[in-house]
Amino acid sequence: MANKPSLAVLLLGLALLILRPVGSEQHTPNGESITASDLRRDVNFLASDDMRGRLVGTPENDSAAEYIEQRFERFGVKPIGQNLSYRQPFQLMTTTLDGTNTLRIDTGPNEESAEILREFLPEPFSGTGSATGPIVFVGFGISAADLLHNDYRGADLSGKIALVLEHEPGEFDPDSPFAGVVTSEYGRSIRKAIEAQQRGAIAIIFVEDVHNHVPRPDLSDISHRIWPRSQTRVPHYQLASWVNQLHIPAIRVSSNQAERLIKNIGQSLHTLALRADVIGGTTPVEIPDTTIEIVTSVRRESISVDNVVGLIEGADPVLKDEWLILCGHYDHDGATPTRIFNGADDDASGIAALLEIAEAYSQARHDGYRPKRSILLAAWNAEEQGLLGAWAYTENPIAPLSDTIAVVNMDMIGRSEEVPPGGGYRFQGLPSQTAESNRNAVNILGYSYSHDLQVATEAANQLTNLVLRFRYDNNGSNLLRRSDHWPFLFSGVPAIFVHTGLHPDYHTERDRPDTLDYDKMERIVKLVYHLSWDLARGDTRPTLN
Repeated sequence: MANKPSLAVLLLGLALLILRPVGSEQHTPNGESITASDLRRDVNFLASDDMRGRLVGTPENDSAAEYIEQRFERFGVKPIGQNLSYRQPFQLMTTTLDGTNTLRIDTGPNEESAEILREFLPEPFSGTGSATGPIVFVGFGISAADLLHNDYRGADLSGKIALVLEHEPGEFDPDSPFAGVVTSEYGRSIRKAIEAQQRGAIAIIFVEDVHNHVPRPDLSDISHRIWPRSQTRVPHYQLASWVNQLHIPAIRVSSNQAERLIKNIGQSLHTLALRADVIGGTTPVEIPDTTIEIVTSVRRESISVDNVVGLIEGADPVLKDEWLILCGHYDHDGATPTRIFNGADDDASGIAALLEIAEAYSQARHDGYRPKRSILLAAWNAEEQGLLGAWAYTENPIAPLSDTIAVVNMDMIGRSEEVPPGGGYRFQGLPSQTAESNRNAVNILGYSYSHDLQVATEAANQLTNLVLRFRYDNNGSNLLRRSDHWPFLFSGVPAIFVHTGLHPDYHTERDRPDTLDYDKMERIVKLVYHLSWDLARGDTRPTLN
């Protein structure tokens, strides 16, 4: 028989109830409807062999979307997508080399042609066209006003070709203003290309930042991945709304070829790169007596795919126009003739959670309880291709992002983090740890961007008593930007990522429904439900630090 609680313990419990935000715990109705058995049922369907891994662009991916739609409709979730449906379509794009692609370099006395796929290659987002002109080295090619960084200061790129380094300044500095050691969005190559185009550049050339990374004197080792000779099982999709913005040629050159491009300034690429790695931006360098001719020919093809979205309308006549987003992604990595990447944890678990929360709100509404703010339930697509469904939403939101108070993203919430010793590149930056050591734990990422969200998550956890680990926001694993909360953080919306962690079955055919801990999942989903109720009923909205 358990001992009776002491007076001190009783008083502490009372204090926690008083401090817990209004709309919590005893005010969070119908949380008991969230059950391990219901979660198991949804995961078993979404991650069954019949679903063939739900690869974006396949019939099975669409079947998963239909399943989510049916459950939304059953629970009275309001269709809020295109034409008052549950679908929010967006365009994905694939590209192939098509026709002539050349690079010629005239440095005065010498004129040379570069060999495609060995000394240079077009970027997959390149426009089709030609450009002839002088070169300007613009460091990392980043303009970030919010970080007071500008690599273009005083440069006139009209009629010129920009030469830029890959990645970003302070890449391995935990105190870097970009995002610490997390790869920031400013380092994305297509963003650099669009920036150069807006500044008048007629083409852009990328080269490895050789002071931070091993030089690539030859591109042959990566060209087959960027431009495969035959169709791959998983197409290399890009977000069409990004690629369609770029019209100028964009190419990558080997480090040896880059040395030829800059030889007339009498400095090595390493020296030039090292000088550019400064906070605030570098001084552009014109390359004298050098003319480049670039011809690119790339064929673009688009397909339409869908996010699945539905709204739980808020009851407050004013606050209902402020939205909270709860989300996960329903796509995964598909199948081969002999292997199925079921994606039970990644991320059938998050979608099952979304459906259980939809049911809890449905039952609460039936009993007369409604949130003040509206809650968008979003099942993103194409997450495995680079968070493309979430990015598409931030570019074309149903409600203004300024009216989105927060995002809570659930991705891989069905296991316990397990990092084997010497686990390899898949676990880079993560300390080795056993599943048992994380049996009651869940990781919360994005906490360092909003202290308010961290406090709210801790308060919502008083009922579920999970161990919340706040530890990976500035980590070499890059986990912070590897799921669908990231586009919202970059867009200035407070967001957290609820995540039980990586494990050896991650992205393998072993990620099956029978490997999940559904009892633990139930508690995590209840945590998110309590948190969502708190945020949707609170007097104030979370802020970014």
